[in-house]
Parts: sequence; structure tokens; C-alpha cells
Amino acid sequence: MPDDALPPLREVIATHNLRAERKFGQNFILDLNLTQRIARAGGSLSDCTVIEIGPGPGGLTRGLLMSGARKVIVIEADTRFLPALEDIKTAYPDRLGIVQGDALQISPDAVTPEPYRIISNLPYNIATPLFTGWLENSWRDGVWAPRFLSMTLMFQKEVAQRIAAAPGTDHFGRLSVLTGWVTQARILFDVDRQVFVPPPNVTSSIVHVEPRAQPLAPADPRVFSQVTAAAFGQRRKMLRASLKKICASPSAVLGDAQIAETKRAEQLEIEEFCTLARLIDEQNRQPEQ
Repeated sequence: MPDDALPPLREVIATHNLRAERKFGQNFILDLNLTQRIARAGGSLSDCTVIEIGPGPGGLTRGLLMSGARKVIVIEADTRFLPALEDIKTAYPDRLGIVQGDALQISPDAVTPEPYRIISNLPYNIATPLFTGWLENSWRDGVWAPRFLSMTLMFQKEVAQRIAAAPGTDHFGRLSVLTGWVTQARILFDVDRQVFVPPPNVTSSIVHVEPRAQPLAPADPRVFSQVTAAAFGQRRKMLRASLKKICASPSAVLGDAQIAETKRAEQLEIEEFCTLARLIDEQNRQPEQ
């Protein structure tokens, strides 16, 4: 029996005639013990709002509420799940808010005026753009000013490894740089594919992300994004070639940064990308002779 007064999730799914849709990247977790474990991994939930993306029939939603979340706001694009979510809202008066819409078009900042935690089993097909969009939207007029207290998110394991990878490791790439520049991310635990209905083809991992008070090193976020995109867009090329797209003289910039022209993107530290972004920005602002 679940620890709340609501029916087991399998019964909820049968009652409302629900099924996972591949086009929405849906896979349900029916084990409330596991959803409570994920909820607890998000930290203290009693003093903030929790935002969940793609709750489906509400397994994690119930886990969050059962784990003491003061307020949960779910964003769900698929209207089929709204009746099941309304049942949870009735069981937890004043603690659940439901927003129907596309999470790619709805900023978490817009659904609550308070600082918040995001805890979510993200739909696989939009997980990376959601995450990078939240980081991008935490910049305000060039200043890192996140309102999220933390993110505890499920990704495919390969994506999780890229998010949390340290410089010089096998999985280090652009996603690692964008994440590590402004946050600290770590993988908490893996989730076996067999706990899902239907089982996906891959193992999943829970990643916990906390914002840094300040980025690791200063850089204009727009230019930083351009530098990392150019460097990793042709990652097998040396930097003197891959940076040609965004600056007139890569050799001069690399020399000023004391970075060997023959290095490749995955060999740099995050702070070196910041240095390149500052120097390229300076070079591109100089009037043509």
C-alpha cells in the first residue's frame, strides 16, 4: 500500500486509461519508494517551492508531497494526465499547483515568485534543451543571477555523465563546460531501466546541480556560448582551426591566452574557455584597420 490515501499508481493508470507516449518521451516510475528517494535527494523541501516537469500520472509528484514538500508546481503538456493530477491536488489541499503547457515555453521563474528547487524525471526527448535553457535564463543583463536553489534531475546516463564530467575525462564536452562554469553537478545514483513502464532502452541517472555564487571565471555568456560551440562543434580539430568561425586571428588569441594552438577543446580547463571568450570579445570589438 502507498503511504498516502491515494490508489496505487497502476490502478490510477488503469482508471484513467493512461499509457506512455513515445512522442512525449514518457516512461512512468510506479515505485513510490523510489520516487521518495529521488525527492529526498533534492534536499530540504519544507521551506521552498518545488517545480516538477512532466509529472505524468504523478508518481514523483506524490513522492515529493509524501516527503514533506511545502508546495509543488507541476508543468504538464499532456492533458490526458490532468484528471489524475487533480486527484492528487484534492488529496493534498493547497500544496499542489498544476500548470498545463509546454515546459520548453514556460520558464520556472514565471510560475513562482519564490526561490525554488526543480526535481523532475525529465522527458528524455527534451531533457537537454530544458536544462541548458534554465541555465541560460539565469543570466540577467550579463549577470549570473539564478533563482533556483538546486536541480535534481533524471537524464539518460550518457547525458548525465556529460553534464557532470570534469575537464580531461572521457565524457567532458560542451555540456560539461556550460554546466561546470556556473554550477556544481554530481551524479547521485543510477536508475535501472526495469523500474519504468515501459522500460526505456537505456539506464538513467539522477544528477544534482547547485548554482555557484559566481561563475568560475568572468566572461560574457553570449561569447562564452559561441566559443564553446565553435570549439566543440569540430572537436577533432585543433583550436587554431575550430575558432576561425568566430574570430579573425585565432593564433593571436591563443597566444595571448597562453594556450597551445594544437590543443583541442576537450583538453582545456573551463577557466581557459573564459579567457578565450574575453580575448575574442576584445578582438572582435576592435575597429578594423
